Amino acid sequence: MTTPLPLPRLVATDLDGTLLGPDGSVSERTRATLSAVEEAGVEIVFVTARPPRWLPGLAHCVGGHGRVVCLGGAAVWDLATGAALEVGGFADQDLRGLVADLRAAVPDVALAFERTEGPAFDPWFPRDEEGLPATVRAVPVEETLPDGGTPAALGTPVGKLLAVRPRAAGSTRPGDVQHGGSAPDDAQEAFFAAVRSAVGDRAHLAFSGAAGLAELLAPHVTKDAALARWCARRGVAAADVWAFGDMPNDLPMLRWAGRGHAVANAHPDVLAEADVVVGHHAQDGVAEALEALLARG
Repeated sequence: MTTPLPLPRLVATDLDGTLLGPDGSVSERTRATLSAVEEAGVEIVFVTARPPRWLPGLAHCVGGHGRVVCLGGAAVWDLATGAALEVGGFADQDLRGLVADLRAAVPDVALAFERTEGPAFDPWFPRDEEGLPATVRAVPVEETLPDGGTPAALGTPVGKLLAVRPRAAGSTRPGDVQHGGSAPDDAQEAFFAAVRSAVGDRAHLAFSGAAGLAELLAPHVTKDAALARWCARRGVAAADVWAFGDMPNDLPMLRWAGRGHAVANAHPDVLAEADVVVGHHAQDGVAEALEALLARG
């Protein structure tokens, strides 16, 4: 007789390409399953590369009180209050050198800063979002840093530095991932190589799948590190965590958790390393796995 799997104390799940459907929404089945998991005493934590401004609408999935490890691990966001519980990232003095070296290595590169308060974009950064004030594109991003020619309006660290390769094909919106789990093309690999060479060990590149986009995080910022800190505060051991993901930037989290799950549409590297492969995100694969867990429990 097979011994039923014990309920984890915490479920950590990526959003785009994992928990969310192809249209970026939370299905009714997934919402109901997350509610049932919480009712069983299991904490839900969303773990995502998304910035806070892309999180509205998720609170109803976790009873209005959920936590989100966002910006690839640079912040922990409270959905109930709409405030950051933890913020980390790049020091301003380090960013100046990174930006200068990226501009020298990749002429015409488009850069953006993501802070918990909001973004700052180069004026020529691709326009993939509506409703943002014109001020976020007023000057090159380095001029938004203190003593950069324009007084800094935002005070917390830059959690993520985005770099878009010139004339990149397709969407460059962070989070608008290639949900088929495909690897970067040759042009993107060359761009990544140039970015890595320019930044060295001052930042690491987290590939979440957005075409033509390099997402750079401070050396100490990763999804797994932020999740581990949160779990330590809650007294939750890694062995008591189930994690779900689809892209290489989820791998450290899947390795750290007691049980790492890849959705069927995941990147090949993630499929190869996961403890378990669950259903496709378009078929509520995460919800299906959690329903099975609850049924056995």
